[in-house]
Amino acid sequence: MPDRKRRLKILLLHAVLLPGLLYVYTFFTLAPHPWTGVDEAVVEKVAREHGREAKPPLVNTDQGDLLLFVFLGGGAVAGFAAGYFWRQLTSEKKEPRE
Repeated sequence: MPDRKRRLKILLLHAVLLPGLLYVYTFFTLAPHPWTGVDEAVVEKVAREHGREAKPPLVNTDQGDLLLFVFLGGGAVAGFAAGYFWRQLTSEKKEPRE
């Protein structure tokens, strides 16, 4: 009998969980994306009206792993600084000397 109750609980869980996951998936993947950024909606429109087209960036971070490398380097520098000053960051503040 306990096996039957367990199977019923699992069936009910799947009956609730599966439609919920399908709803969330369709909500986030099939929903229209009407919101555009300020760059696209305003800045690029005004620039086109005045005869100025967008130029490619000097350092293009959209290609390859350059942006990932930049964040990795920043994290390494911040981690080194936090480790170097760990005692000052975590210990109680000392009274100033007079």
